[in-house]
Amino acid sequence: MKTILIKTGKAWNALKQEGLVRGGKRVAKSFVAQFGRVRPGDILFVTTGVGDSAMFRTHNQAEELRLHGFKCSVTIQDNPFLPKYAEKFKIFIFHRTLFTSKIAKLVENAKKMGKEIIFETDDLVFDPKYIQETEHFKKMNSFERKQYEKGVGEEMLKDPYVKTCITSTTYIGKILEKYEKKVFISKNKLSLKDLEIVENILTKVEPSSNTIGLKIGYFSGTKGHDEDFASIETALVRILGKYPKVSLVLAGPLNISNRFNNFSNQVEKLPFSPREEHFRNISNVDINIIPLLKGDPFREGKSELKFFEAGILSVPSVAVDNGTYREAIDDGADGFLAGSEDEWFEKIEKLINNEELRRNMGKEAREKSMREYTTKNSHGKEYYDYLRSKL
Repeated sequence: MKTILIKTGKAWNALKQEGLVRGGKRVAKSFVAQFGRVRPGDILFVTTGVGDSAMFRTHNQAEELRLHGFKCSVTIQDNPFLPKYAEKFKIFIFHRTLFTSKIAKLVENAKKMGKEIIFETDDLVFDPKYIQETEHFKKMNSFERKQYEKGVGEEMLKDPYVKTCITSTTYIGKILEKYEKKVFISKNKLSLKDLEIVENILTKVEPSSNTIGLKIGYFSGTKGHDEDFASIETALVRILGKYPKVSLVLAGPLNISNRFNNFSNQVEKLPFSPREEHFRNISNVDINIIPLLKGDPFREGKSELKFFEAGILSVPSVAVDNGTYREAIDDGADGFLAGSEDEWFEKIEKLINNEELRRNMGKEAREKSMREYTTKNSHGKEYYDYLRSKL
């Protein structure tokens, strides 16, 4: 019953956020995914659903491993045949799965056969003390909240049989190590399909050559980022006031304060978009901004995907100066890091006034994104060697 309520909440939220057509397609995709064909192989990824997290952490991760010689399949936790897969794979990677009866049975069967079980996460959802304090949780409907009454995957993480975890950032990795687990950091990466979309877009894009028509973009991705955006709104208001020909493009669900009312002709809002349109929207801006509220553990765990999704399109970013983005960005070379209001203003302004800097920084960001954040150029030897040792 609890699982049904959670599914109902997710379906309602998809319809509310994305509309009847797009939201309906997502709900239908989730239903169909339950019955997708699962080919036997080395590794089975089991994930919660069909959203972006599942895409990055299971489908793209599986693609990466296939490119390194592993045979991988992906399915979702609601697959009715799940318990039978224990004998068809040697390694099972569970991404943000609820401990449903099907999951419990698959885990039980895998243990009996001595198979490798790995816990996977890209957020601090495994501990309710983190997720229940977030803005995103507070905006969930009552059905959606049920999946976070306990930590997502908490039972598996605390199971002494499970000795290994995979995650997306160093910050989360350090927290997982406190559970006395071996932790591998496998960063989020763009897929071959993503690169195909990007290459098609790049053949048609011409960056702005001056401040007239220059666009600053913020791509929230999901609801729950109002506070992140608000943390730099003073700097953005100053920018819009000083540069009346510069506009601000806000993509995805976001509530902004009335401080922007005086700049209504400079603010463009775009709805939540599917993957190809999302990349196209990014390509149409000149500067990408990545604010996050500092000092909040849940946000500190967020990956750098907003840097490389823009970077692969040669769009330079100004990002929050936190641990994850300090690892990702060489400040002043392939992006900018900003902490204070003045730093946000000054670094955005530098990019507004210097076309050559925008071009060079965008070029460096693209090179890094291609080198470090694509499945085809992935290079996690220690991780791959560990997996091979379990086959």
